[in-house]
Amino acid sequence: MQQTITIEEDDLTGADIVALLRYHLDQMRQHSPICSVHAFPVERLRAPDVTFYALRVDGQLAACGALKQIDARHGELKSMRTDPAFLRRGLGEAMLLHLIAEARARGYTRLSLETGRPEPFHAAHALYRKHGFAECPPFGDYTEDPFSMCMTRTL
Repeated sequence: MQQTITIEEDDLTGADIVALLRYHLDQMRQHSPICSVHAFPVERLRAPDVTFYALRVDGQLAACGALKQIDARHGELKSMRTDPAFLRRGLGEAMLLHLIAEARARGYTRLSLETGRPEPFHAAHALYRKHGFAECPPFGDYTEDPFSMCMTRTL
């Protein structure tokens, strides 16, 4: 049976997206000390420098991700998360490809991210590496942190 997958900007007011982002923050806090958790709360994701996207399968929220503008040529991936019920279906990769395409359309020449370093983040590392991201020194407001990894790629 054919499924309909959509990725659209989201205003972060729906209960489903708030619940997925709450789960995302809870997972970050479970695997990293609070001082090493850089995931944005819903309120920060609504700021003008962030564009938030929801990926839905037949209308049901399955994944999310955001693009934060650092400057005119540099963007940052934020809040990449797949709902546990939709894991291993390539939806995180679909969101990543959407965000890379959006970054290119905006004229960014660099796209970066910060993620956790411990084992629960290894699948994310592999996905990012598959799409050209490599570990880099901290950027923006990030600092050296044994629980944190920064990655970047040129576009």
